[in-house]
Amino acid sequence: MDDDEILVDARGHRCPVPTLRLRRALEQAGPGARLRLLADDPLARIDVPHFLSGVGAELLETADADGVLSFLIAKPA
Repeated sequence: MDDDEILVDARGHRCPVPTLRLRRALEQAGPGARLRLLADDPLARIDVPHFLSGVGAELLETADADGVLSFLIAKPA
């Protein structure tokens, strides 16, 4: 994780909580901010990209390590 990323740690929560936390973080972040969401609910793999397409944010990267999903997101500038 880069120092300029905003970390949203939603591990241990079931959907829709990870998406709701991501929404709140995006609302508070400045234009062009990069956020990293960590989630361990398998449904996040479906919910997060769907949510991002609805708000116009860009999914830059998705990774899965030891059951933890990591999403790197860019807020529109």
